[in-house]
Order: sequence, then C-alpha cells, then structure tokens
Amino acid sequence: MQEPGATTATTQVPKKEGGFPPFDTTTFPSQFFWLVVTFAVLFMVLWKVAGPRIKGAITLRRGAINGAIEAANAARQEADAASTAYDQALASARRKAQGLAEETRQKINAEVAGEKAKAEAQAAAAMAEADARIAATRAKARTHVAATARDATIAIVARLTGETVTAEEAAKAIGG
Repeated sequence: MQEPGATTATTQVPKKEGGFPPFDTTTFPSQFFWLVVTFAVLFMVLWKVAGPRIKGAITLRRGAINGAIEAANAARQEADAASTAYDQALASARRKAQGLAEETRQKINAEVAGEKAKAEAQAAAAMAEADARIAATRAKARTHVAATARDATIAIVARLTGETVTAEEAAKAIGG
C-alpha cells in the first residue's frame, strides 16, 4: 500500500464504468427502439395535425394568389378597354376639331376674298375716278397751254413785227 501523501508516477485516467451512454454498445437496441417510437410519433403528429394545416395554408394562399391574378387580368382588360375608348374618343375629337378648323378657315378665306374683292373694286373705282380727273386736268392743262401759247404767239409776233395776228391764225401757226 501506499503511504498517505505519496504520489504516483503514472498518467493514466482511472477507467469508469459504463462510459458515454450513446456510445455504449450495450444500449443500442433500446436507443434504436426509442428512436423509432419518437420518429413514429412525430410523423403521426406531422401527418395528422401539421400536414393538413400546412396544406390548408398553401391552398388558401394559392387561392388568394389566383384570385389576385384574375383580378389583375380583369383590371388589365378594363384598362385596355378604357384605353381603347379613350383613344377612339381622342381621335373623334381630333377629327371634329380639324373639321371645325377647316370650316372656320374656309369661312375666313371666303370673308377675306369678299373683302379683297370689295377693296379691289373700290380701288379700281378710285383709280378710274383718278384717271378721269387726271385726263380732265390734262385736257384742261392742254387748253390752257394752247391758249397761253396762242396768246404768247400773238404777243411775240406783235412785238417783233408790229403786226396784229388773229387768234385763229396764231392757233394754226402753233399747230393747235
């Protein structure tokens, strides 16, 4: 025997009985049994309780998604129909506006043509009146020039020659 307070020179750990239970080969059959029982219970719980709940949630979500897709398709069809109606109304309004613009343009052109014709007629009348006044003034001026030339011829002949010339003779001499 050893004395109290004496030390040993070995580094071995004393062996315990049994060891770590999962690694103990003598307990494998009972561990396997409880593993099968636990998995069977879990499988039954999942199959009977969680499975239907999960399936119900998936079905509910799938229904909500399909409903949303159908609503989106219906909204798209309504939007397409509204867009088509809007485009048709816009095209109709443009045609109507173009027709009104053309009608207004034709009315304005007709009014302008009428006013132009009226102004041209007034201008032509004023020109004719002015031509008549000019012709009258020219004729008057010619008679005045002829009379002045006749009188000047009578005066020149009288001064140069001292003879008196009649108005008819002076008019013949100047070519008038």
